[in-house]
Amino acid sequence: MKRAIAPTLLCGSLLLSGVLAACNPQPASETTESSPAASADDTLRLLYWQAPTILNPHLSTGFKDAEASRITLEPLASFDAEGEMQLFLAAEIPTLENGGLAEDGRSVTWKLKEGVTWSDGEPFTAEDVVFTHEFISDPATGATSAGTYEAIASVEALDDHTVRVNFTDVTPAWFLVFVGTEGMILPEHAFADYVGEAAREAPANLMPIGTGPYRVTEFKPGDVVLYEANPEYREADDLGFQTLELKGGGDAASAARAVLQTGDADFAYNLQVEASVLDELVAAGEGELATNFGSLMERIVINHSDPAQDSRLDAPHPFLSEEPVRQAIALAIDREAIASQLYGATGQPTASFVVAPPQFVTEGDYAQDLEQAAELLDAAGWVDSNGDGRRDRDGVEMQLVFQTSVNPLRQKTQEIIKQNLAELGLVVELKSIDPSVYFSGDPANTDTVERFRADLQMYTTGNTSPDPGAYLQNYTCDQIPTEANGWTGDNPSRYCNPDYDERWQQSLRELDPDQRREQLAELSQILITGAHVIPLVHRAETAGVSQSLQGVNLTPWDLNVWNIAQWRRE
Repeated sequence: MKRAIAPTLLCGSLLLSGVLAACNPQPASETTESSPAASADDTLRLLYWQAPTILNPHLSTGFKDAEASRITLEPLASFDAEGEMQLFLAAEIPTLENGGLAEDGRSVTWKLKEGVTWSDGEPFTAEDVVFTHEFISDPATGATSAGTYEAIASVEALDDHTVRVNFTDVTPAWFLVFVGTEGMILPEHAFADYVGEAAREAPANLMPIGTGPYRVTEFKPGDVVLYEANPEYREADDLGFQTLELKGGGDAASAARAVLQTGDADFAYNLQVEASVLDELVAAGEGELATNFGSLMERIVINHSDPAQDSRLDAPHPFLSEEPVRQAIALAIDREAIASQLYGATGQPTASFVVAPPQFVTEGDYAQDLEQAAELLDAAGWVDSNGDGRRDRDGVEMQLVFQTSVNPLRQKTQEIIKQNLAELGLVVELKSIDPSVYFSGDPANTDTVERFRADLQMYTTGNTSPDPGAYLQNYTCDQIPTEANGWTGDNPSRYCNPDYDERWQQSLRELDPDQRREQLAELSQILITGAHVIPLVHRAETAGVSQSLQGVNLTPWDLNVWNIAQWRRE
């Protein structure tokens, strides 16, 4: 999966009505169970078939790296599955009543927990929050989360345990920053000498120093991460495990088998496996599936630029830059077959860009219509003029390279789509890339999501907050990865529309919740109507959990391990 930037909601009188169930501060690390006695079972075994390659989430494009980082690093707060804010490093939720939210919507003040220390014994203070913003916002750092923090004018440490975030304008999504997946705080003392161009040289990218429940003892990128209980953690005595092993590599089916059938592991991440295979494995009785229909959506990303010219912005795609062509491709795809044959109960066909929460979803028609698709191409002049079975125009043949990560389910999805497009007169070459490369964000590798040296590509992502504003930012012009910005950014499609950008900017300043919902719905509709992205399947977050493991509680708005401090062996 690919990660996505995510924004926020409002509490108090600025609440986006209907989105947040409640704003009750509940420390995420609380538990009602006592820690089990040390035994042979005090090691938690995690399988991530997409292996992490870096443990600094602000320098990674993959959920896999953020997952491994989240075990050690924490945000100020996050959201549970019910949309209730849970506190991590913050001591209270900012509201108008407690003075945390400014009445003019231009700042938010966070009170921080006292007595928190980093895993190396250094104290955690407001200066670390200030520094995290400085690290992310330096253009030379190339932080993948930088877009989330663009609304900030400055961050001030009012004292050791109080930090104020000042925004450049009225900001209804005030916890766009320092919250959830994109909000993990970095220690200033570990990264002070590694801001800007030296960011990727920081030792703490591989051996992180965090405030979370576990700390890294060994990391082999692309292979394994070993953790131990963090003795500096504020509730270290209540942890359920003394050691953790996060093993990477392999494939999703093998990871599922290890938890659900053989019992060789406790938890398996992102089980993107055919429904029939999962059903057979669950029947073995060693584990069960934890599923959560959140915001994840498997999609086809369309390259608006010419991949033969390294996807330069001044080189439009020879035919995908035309709206009727993109619309024809969207109409030709049989989403129902993909969802029913491959995903079963873990996926639903969709034509919506935002698939959660419900009040932000704009329904679309996902029915296959090859006849209408053919009519669009005919009208645009793309016909089979030489009788070779392939549509062409002015000497340009409609031949596509379609890439995605190595995964049997994705390869079978590719095959269905290839056949669909063949019926339309388009020839498709399939390409599969190892996930450790595809989602690596390595600026030197042309096979990454960001470089996009193909015509079509497929992956899953979604909004990681109940408010999809920053998720929709992914299609703004300044999010396009280019050579000049080190191939960073969340808009590899190279779609650039000044009108879209202006509408998105307007949504940032809209305090009225109904108006804001309408604005975000319009943005979503622009992407779908113009077929700038092709939604395929609303995917459930699916993990394998051992029968002996308790406390796993998935939320659409954070990573699988967000509450790992509560995990216990039964």
